[in-house]
Amino acid sequence: MRHFQSIYQVSLTLILATAAALLAQWLRTPIPWMLGPLLCTAALSIGGAPMRSSIYLRNVGQWVIACALGLYFTADVGHLVVSLWWAILLGIGWALALGFGFGLWLHRQNAKDMPELSAPRMRATSYFAGAIGGASEMTLMADRYGARTDLVAASHSMRLVMVVICLPFGMQWVQSHWGLQVDSNLMPGPKVWHWTGLVYLALATSVGALFMTLIKRNNPWFMGPLVVAMTLTLMGIQWTAIPSELSNLAQLFIGISLGVRFRREFIQTAPKWLLTVALGTMGMILLSAVFGWALAWGTGLHPATLILGTSPGGIAEMAITAKVLGLGAPIVTAFQVCRLVAVLLIVVPLYRWVALEQNQ
Repeated sequence: MRHFQSIYQVSLTLILATAAALLAQWLRTPIPWMLGPLLCTAALSIGGAPMRSSIYLRNVGQWVIACALGLYFTADVGHLVVSLWWAILLGIGWALALGFGFGLWLHRQNAKDMPELSAPRMRATSYFAGAIGGASEMTLMADRYGARTDLVAASHSMRLVMVVICLPFGMQWVQSHWGLQVDSNLMPGPKVWHWTGLVYLALATSVGALFMTLIKRNNPWFMGPLVVAMTLTLMGIQWTAIPSELSNLAQLFIGISLGVRFRREFIQTAPKWLLTVALGTMGMILLSAVFGWALAWGTGLHPATLILGTSPGGIAEMAITAKVLGLGAPIVTAFQVCRLVAVLLIVVPLYRWVALEQNQ
């Protein structure tokens, strides 16, 4: 009975989300196939409707988007990314500093209102809630240090959704007023899709996804296919493009997975905490826009590309924005992937050092 209820909820969510995507497309909103489902499912979930995401469909969505992004990494793009190593390092440093500052903001604004949390627990909660990393990874790390994981997860969900909503609309507004002409070389290699090539690409990238799953890496259905598709394209193997209909479907699945995080209980969890997260996120978006613009001046790349590459959003979501709006998807992907890997490696040692300094 529970299995049929789950199928019903997933099916209902897909129908409503598709309608929302078509409406968003008719309204000419940016990235309609992700934003429409996201806003629709979030609003209905908060209202108490039985919205439900399927982890299998989310994995398929990440898989398709990863393949589409990997096709951008031609040999010329690969050389360009390598030449930007210093800018990528600056982007990593910026993300670490921004997350650290965000964590301090959350701590100072909420510590007095949460006396039930001891100083170490509050410090861990605010630190990992502020770090610019994936929600699941940061929540798992926070749990090891006794943090309140529901607040950490809520912070990352709120930040991610706000960035996903604000930046596409911001880019669309800039595009309508000044235009956004990005280097035409930052386009995917293959231009036409073929059934046989699609099968070859699916088989090859599925091996990457299964391998990442086997060695228990984070986001295996994104990182595995991305690495395989990038490698094939860099080697000059271009079997097929990704059909736009398949890309739209993938965005639909990802939009739903983001929207269903917002339930009625989510809003009722520590309202002041969520308010400070929202205010801090807006500050990070503005600061990152200034940083991205300055980095673009130093690299000669388009500001829109670097703003998306250094924004406090997620890899898939920012890369989708860059892909759909034609804003240099491979550069955005390279910046976001390198940042995520670095944050996952550095954030825990940095926390131990900070905690040790504060205890002395």
